Amino acid sequence: MTLIRRLIQQLHWPSVFWGLLAMSVLAVLILVGSRNLADFDAALVGYTFACLFCLFGTVYRYSVWISKPPTRRYWTRGWQLLFTPSTWRMGARIKLLLSAIWGRLIFQSFVLKRSKRRWLGHMLLAWGSMLGFAVTFPLVFGWIHFQQNAIEPVQTYKVMFFGFQVSTIPLTGLISWSIFHALVIASVMVMAGVMIVMVRRMFDMGAVAVERFSRDYLPLLLLFSVASSGLLLWISYEWFNGQFYNALATFHAITVIAFLVYLPFGKLFHIFQRPASLGVVFYRVVGEMGKPAVCPVTGQPFASELQTNDLKHVLPELGFDYSAQVAPPSTVETNPITTPVPAWNEISPQGRRIVIGRAHNIARRGKFD
Repeated sequence: MTLIRRLIQQLHWPSVFWGLLAMSVLAVLILVGSRNLADFDAALVGYTFACLFCLFGTVYRYSVWISKPPTRRYWTRGWQLLFTPSTWRMGARIKLLLSAIWGRLIFQSFVLKRSKRRWLGHMLLAWGSMLGFAVTFPLVFGWIHFQQNAIEPVQTYKVMFFGFQVSTIPLTGLISWSIFHALVIASVMVMAGVMIVMVRRMFDMGAVAVERFSRDYLPLLLLFSVASSGLLLWISYEWFNGQFYNALATFHAITVIAFLVYLPFGKLFHIFQRPASLGVVFYRVVGEMGKPAVCPVTGQPFASELQTNDLKHVLPELGFDYSAQVAPPSTVETNPITTPVPAWNEISPQGRRIVIGRAHNIARRGKFD
């Protein structure tokens, strides 16, 4: 009981509310999208409850993350700078947003700068997982299903979304093969990505020095288990007349549910955090366009005034007081540490080293005089 009481006390209740709200909305959408469960496969009920828990955990953790002062400041500033007309022209904002989406979310050039092999593994993992999510979730929730069209002279399938026909695909051909084997393609991509990343984890001494099992190996093992067991299901059905299919299906369900439970609380949570980095792009660009912050010690610009002003609001919320007494260069000889400066973060790194060196020099002279 004591442990449960502590857990309850540590919960962030506003985040609990948002998590329950998101989970309730998804449950309603499942009922609506499956036409009151008419298109829902009862065999997938375990996956559905795992998805509901995953959504609750994801929204809960994301809400807690957003509530932290630094994240909240970046989040609100990003939206303000995106939609403030006085910042710059709408065309420039849209161009910057599309460039950030391409570089940070789609192509992920920040990984390519580190290593081509690392980028290849990351891209296979990222887009293989996204493809798997895009196919699996709508099918599990009953939002999408296929019906054979008996009216057409050529065999076709009707693609039904939320009970409405959205398109028709032929039974044979490249398009239908790609749609019906999308999960197989996703599994191969994920397994290849896991192997590339795992080789780096085992033989890159820089990575080995800082890696931990729960952070670096466990997510890779979960991804590989989900992808490999799903691929084995297809192999069993396609080539071995369904031998061991029930056992493989049970194992695959266990791996998928374990992955969904782990997703909101492990390293893979960065999947949901990454889009927030788009606001950082706007923040940096607007800061560079605005007035620079000038260090009172060196007299040189070192950051944007936007950033230093935001830090003055964020740091007190975190319980830090970085107020200092520093003199500008013109009064250093006469009065080295008496001129007030609003906050320590308004001094550049070089200026801080100078101030610390002066303080040490004064203390040393006082000791030996």
